[in-house]
Formats: sequence, structure tokens, C-alpha cells
Amino acid sequence: MPQPTLPAPSEKPLAEDVILGVDTHKSVHVAAVITVLGVLLAHQEFPATAAGYRQLLAWASSFGALHRAGVECTGSYETALARFLAGENIRVVEVNQPDRALRRKHGKTDAVDAEAAARAVLSGRADVTPKTGQGPAADLRVLRLAKESAVKARTQAKNQLKAVLLGIDPELREALSKLSNTALIATCADLPDADDAAVFTLRLLAQRIQQLSVEVKELARRVTQAVHRCHPQLLDVIGVGPDSAAALLIAVGDNPERLASEASFAALCGVSPVEQSSGKTQRRRLNRGGNRQANAALYRIVVTRLRRDARTHLYLERRTKQGMSKREIIRCLKRYVAREIYGQIQRTPALAASSPPA
Repeated sequence: MPQPTLPAPSEKPLAEDVILGVDTHKSVHVAAVITVLGVLLAHQEFPATAAGYRQLLAWASSFGALHRAGVECTGSYETALARFLAGENIRVVEVNQPDRALRRKHGKTDAVDAEAAARAVLSGRADVTPKTGQGPAADLRVLRLAKESAVKARTQAKNQLKAVLLGIDPELREALSKLSNTALIATCADLPDADDAAVFTLRLLAQRIQQLSVEVKELARRVTQAVHRCHPQLLDVIGVGPDSAAALLIAVGDNPERLASEASFAALCGVSPVEQSSGKTQRRRLNRGGNRQANAALYRIVVTRLRRDARTHLYLERRTKQGMSKREIIRCLKRYVAREIYGQIQRTPALAASSPPA
């Protein structure tokens, strides 16, 4: 009878699989490692630096074969670490914060949160692929962020200018009040330098408004060019402008393949109905979650179509005759638009990451 073949003494047994969980903070990250059986091996704190990321990976890999990592806040504090782990061929899973019931039961520490992140990956409760954070969508996010802040600051400056206008010399106020907003700002910006504090403030605010208008115009141009480079066909959809297209592309990210279906995209935008049935009552309610900026972009697209698209207007009339309110009709239209936008985004993959246009 042949004897079984034994492994050579030099051969090493296969390393046991382990799962990493990370609780993120601005300056430090707390990591925990568990086995596939759910046994906690260790937890440790690391600095949120490039050297700290390498130390974290080496520490976690010392316990076994590391292939999966659950990370909190992949869109903020943990963006760099998630990118680093993905570059090391580790599957990064985005983990939401533990629910309040679990926190009341087990307490709240960084080590507990890191362990909970690893257990969320082990149980399959967390299975969302995070955004890569590199590419046209990442460029659009920072450009749109700067544009929104500039628009907000310009509106605030305009309101302050008109408030100051009420308390200046009556003759000057009457002369300025007859002007349009554009002419008013231009006139106030050219007011002569004087010892009057109100006149000085008017000129300062008007010059600020002009400077912010230049910033908004330049940022809008860059956003438009970025959309044209990565998804030009999106602007051919009825009602979709550069700002709405940018909001939707930012919500999707630079790896749209992480969305399994158009239903998942609708849920991401907060336009998918949610079941709320019980007993004999069968109903659905509005999804109040999702990316609210993407939801607002879909609303703007629907409103534009209701005004300019004949097909959408006919749909409105037909649904109104069926007894639906305009609010309910808009909800349905947002769902249809989400399906169309998803098809356009998946049809043409985004281009590789590139710097903002000059």
C-alpha cells in the first residue's frame, strides 16, 4: 500500500485569511484585525501619513493573508488610505458607522468601531465599493465645490450691498435705486474714494461682487470642459446642463461599474420608491436618502422638460387625468430620467484621470 506523500520540511503552510477594519480620523487611524471565524487578533493606532499607511499594511499582513478591508469615511478622512490599500490589491469595502443600538450595547471607542468595520465586511453587511477618488469626477467635485462657495459669497455680498444702500445719502440712494443690478454694481464699484464709510463699503462690496463673478464664470467654464471631456453625450440629453451633469457624475464617481444596475443608481440619487407595506396595507413611500445634490439635479432636469419637452408635457397631461398630483408625476419622471442618465453614463466610460483644463 503506497504511503501518503508528506510536505517537505521547507514548505510553509498557507497563511490564514484575515480581515482589516479601520476607524478613520483626521490625524490618526485605528485598525483592527479579525480572522474569518470572527476572532479579534489585535488593534493598534497609526498616524494618517504615507509612512503610517505602510506601517498599517505591514502590521495587518503580519497576522495572515490580507485580501479585504472595511474602511469608514472613504470619501473624507480615509480617501488616501483607501486608495493606498486598493493599490496593494486589497479589496476595500466602504463601511457606514455602526447603528446606535449596537453602540449603546458595546460602547463607543475607536478600537470598537474598527472591529465593527471588520465584522461588517465579514458578515457581508457592508459590500459597497468606494469611489476611486481619482479622475474626472474627482476634478468636477472640487471645481463645483469652489463654484458653489463663490456663488454663495456673491449672493451674500449683493444682499449686503443693498442693505447698505438703504442708509446712505438720500440723493445718492435715489440715483442708484433706479439702476439695474448690473449697472448698480458697476456704478458702485466706480464710486470715488471718500471719507464716508457707507460709500466706501458700497465700493468695496461692488468690487468683491465683480471679482466673485469672474471666479464663477471661470469655474463654470472649467466644469463644462471637464464634462465635455469625460461624458460629452450626457449634454445631449434633454434638460441636462453642465452643472446638473457634473452633480450626477460626482455622485457616480470615476468607477461607475460599482453600480450593479440602474436601480442602484436610482437609489443612489434618492428616487427609488421604498416599500412600506404591512398587513393589508400595500404602499410605497418616497426615498429620502441618497445623494441630495444628484436628486436636485434630476429635479431640475424634470422641470426643464416639463417646460420645453412635448413628450414630457403629454405625459403630465395623461397622468393628471389618471388622478395623480403634479408632485407624484415629478417623482415618476425623476425615476425615468435616472434610468436614461444611467444608460448614458454606462455607455461611454469616463476618461483617465487628468488635470483641470487651463
